[in-house]
Amino acid sequence: MLTGSCHCGAVAWQFDREPKSVTACNCTMCAKAGVLWIYGVEDEDVRVTGTTKSYVRKDGGALEFHHCPTCGNTVSWRLAEPDPKGRTQCAVNLRLSDNPNAIMHYPIRHFDGRNTFTEQPRDKCTVKEMWY
Repeated sequence: MLTGSCHCGAVAWQFDREPKSVTACNCTMCAKAGVLWIYGVEDEDVRVTGTTKSYVRKDGGALEFHHCPTCGNTVSWRLAEPDPKGRTQCAVNLRLSDNPNAIMHYPIRHFDGRNTFTEQPRDKCTVKEMWY
């Protein structure tokens, strides 16, 4: 199990399984927030507690980004609509990990969310190389 929280501690997340990879996306939202994502299903293997403020792009984007209203940290995103089975895909910001030493070995998946909206070729980059 992995846990994390925003800077002020008002919002926290719990991830109940071992992530296969961590995503670094270069879309305008993720690049500006400097996030690293791990994905799951809301209330199944991912839980976010505390009150957040959500943001959805003005053009009606499919993702709701959630931030702490006190310290402003980007905590998570979730799909605005559940899938056909009623499950809501979501992700939490691994950079808010309570134990950074425990996550340094996870491989990074690079995703071009700005231009091509495709996964990029894998390299040997891990969270350790992204944790500057």
